[in-house]
Amino acid sequence: MRRPSGARVPGRPAPDRSALLHERRRDGFPARVMDAPSPSGQSETAAGPLPLILTARFDERAQAWFEARRRAYYPADRNKVPAHLTLFHNLPGDQIAEVEDELAEECWRLDPVPARATHLRFTGQGVQVVIASPSLEQLRARLAERWSLSLTPQDLRPYRPHVTVQNKTSAENARRTFDAFCAVFAPFDCEIEGLDLWRYLSGPWDRVADFGFGAAPG
Repeated sequence: MRRPSGARVPGRPAPDRSALLHERRRDGFPARVMDAPSPSGQSETAAGPLPLILTARFDERAQAWFEARRRAYYPADRNKVPAHLTLFHNLPGDQIAEVEDELAEECWRLDPVPARATHLRFTGQGVQVVIASPSLEQLRARLAERWSLSLTPQDLRPYRPHVTVQNKTSAENARRTFDAFCAVFAPFDCEIEGLDLWRYLSGPWDRVADFGFGAAPG
């Protein structure tokens, strides 16, 4: 992966990486600095460094709405992570420093971007809330172009932003959820305030860094 070379926005100071990477705690899922050990005490296995996941961070109200539906509909024994909108499912863990630098470079220059929850999608084993956000899709496309040689086939597919509120259930249960949810769902607007980087732990995720859009260096 190469580092971005785009011009900086006039009037904004150069980013301080240490200020952009700060700890947060949301919905009971702890944030960690980039090089902190995972809860298991490991950041890699015998097969190599654990993969990274990149998600978008919603405003607090929208995140609470998605989280409430996920807790209500997702099988409790399989719900290991918070509600999320994934940008990349599997970034190489051995390139974490490069990923960190490029995300900090991209995100400090951006303002929070508008998004809209437009409709529901039935997946056969669950339900997704479809998200429309041209600005987020443009950001994702820029990152995908830079990281194209490192992406998995899943992350090379056309991007379809969504939040999964139910998965890994029977088709009958998923259909009931979808029909009932459609009866009460109304599209709504929200904001995406930044990006979160996670380490995959074979089920749970460990947040290793967050990148607020327009975050002011300290």
